[in-house]
Amino acid sequence: MSGNVTSLFRGTAAHSPSMAALTRESGEATGAGPVDFCIPCNPYFPTPAMFDEMAARLRDIITYYPSGADTITAELCGLLQLPPQCVAMGNGSTELITWIDHLLVRESLAVPVPTFGRWTDQPMETGKRVDMFPLQESSGFALDLAQYAEFIRVRGTRVAVVCNPNNPDGGFLHKHALVQFMDAMADRDLIVIDESFLEFADAEAEPSVVQEAMLRPNVVVLRSLGKNFGLHGIRFGYLVANPALAGRVRAMLPKWNLNSFAEHVVFMLRDHGPEYARSLHQVRRDRLEMAGQLSSLPGLTVYPSQGNFLFVRLPVGAEGTVVRDRMLTEHRVLVRECGNKVGSSSRFLRLVVRPQADVRRLVSGLEQVLYGAGRGAAVPEPAPGTSYSSGTAAVDRLMSETNGAGLRGLAAQAAGAGTPGLVAAPAVGTGVPLPAAVPAAAAAVPADPAAAALGPMPVPTAPRQVPQPAPVPQPAPYPGPVPVPHPAPVPQQPMPAPAPVPAPAPAPAAAAARYPAPTGPTPPGVPARGGLTAAQVRGTNGLESVPATGRPGPQNWPNAAGMGRTG
Repeated sequence: MSGNVTSLFRGTAAHSPSMAALTRESGEATGAGPVDFCIPCNPYFPTPAMFDEMAARLRDIITYYPSGADTITAELCGLLQLPPQCVAMGNGSTELITWIDHLLVRESLAVPVPTFGRWTDQPMETGKRVDMFPLQESSGFALDLAQYAEFIRVRGTRVAVVCNPNNPDGGFLHKHALVQFMDAMADRDLIVIDESFLEFADAEAEPSVVQEAMLRPNVVVLRSLGKNFGLHGIRFGYLVANPALAGRVRAMLPKWNLNSFAEHVVFMLRDHGPEYARSLHQVRRDRLEMAGQLSSLPGLTVYPSQGNFLFVRLPVGAEGTVVRDRMLTEHRVLVRECGNKVGSSSRFLRLVVRPQADVRRLVSGLEQVLYGAGRGAAVPEPAPGTSYSSGTAAVDRLMSETNGAGLRGLAAQAAGAGTPGLVAAPAVGTGVPLPAAVPAAAAAVPADPAAAALGPMPVPTAPRQVPQPAPVPQPAPYPGPVPVPHPAPVPQQPMPAPAPVPAPAPAPAAAAARYPAPTGPTPPGVPARGGLTAAQVRGTNGLESVPATGRPGPQNWPNAAGMGRTG
């Protein structure tokens, strides 16, 4: 593959180039592209027979208009046993994130980083303040919900996002901890729980909080279909909330925002529940085996994950962009280098879980790229001015938008333009726990113009400024046998990984006493505008799930609270 292919990564901001763009640039035939460890698809679903059925009906599918979104949504709700009035389907989860921002986020949003880039970029594009809560590498990127809640209170943030599992690290939060967090945040305008990758988790029998979301005035759960079904190109996803919140989003969506492929797949699913459940089970098994094989590479740290991907830290001295480019050009393997994710750096890769034959090819390629003829020596860093190091998306954007003036320049721009909704945040550059920030109402003039209006955000050092090699912490042990092809010649001293479950957030009563009164337009304890109390929702009629078509109920199709659970 030509060097022009790797150049595509430089202009993609917080995301990777599409497979179509890579194929066009390489001049390869369709289907002859690299082994894809970048796009987080389910490799086992749809089944070959389902693809054959779609291919046989291709002409009809692409020729005619689809049914209205209400018809497709009603069919999906019949499968998932959800009330249609609590669901809104979108043309991919990104469309729903956009409408959540436009309709339900009024001034500020908090999100842990690193995470999915649209949760940071979308509200910034509409002038909202984004308060970024940095996940610490020293704690394995685990999200402590109690600390996150304290951060939200101190900042006075009105909307909070939690991704479970988180992308790119796969960190998982148990349902009871999330419910306590939602209770503690009952006076916020909105809490979004992004469950886009939850179908691949096996740490809990019924990990979803969709049932709780329908009874709360300020909670939205976002779920993906393209990722779970291995069909990113179709672009479909859905959100679940109480009828008032879901109705606000649904009322803004076009009648035909869902395409004919989405309709065809949704109506196929009723007959393929067992195959879908088996596909999820196989992905979980592959994740365990893949983590074991990657952990055998010297100096490579694999973080525990509940998604269909693994977050890995490269050995000291390895530059992620060089590894990515060499894996693509020399081994025809596409990996996700995470230097353009806010809160991450080029030392990290996100690797999608794939079948074992592909994993062996990945591990073989990494061995050659990282260690050359033998293990122990990492890939050399690029010479100054000869290669592209993305650092983080934050650094890239600040450099391009301020002509190199960075945070100070952006703060000066905001002050000069009088941009509404931007409040100075403490300057952060070390990744250490944040000091208490000034609430929005009290921050009339920032003490330091270098404190950016983007909210807390770590600015990483360049990858080549790495201290002398030190013992590399190893990931937490995975349940069951972990295959190790051969021991590493370099002895390492493992460090215990942090517990995967964060400390529970305080109960509502305790939270009220512990946290200061929030600032902002919405008074404390008042539900979000247009919301319903739990009692009001319980008192309404028509919340039972009824398939709109009158067809027989789904056989062995898992519901929304615990999809894919099999014995």
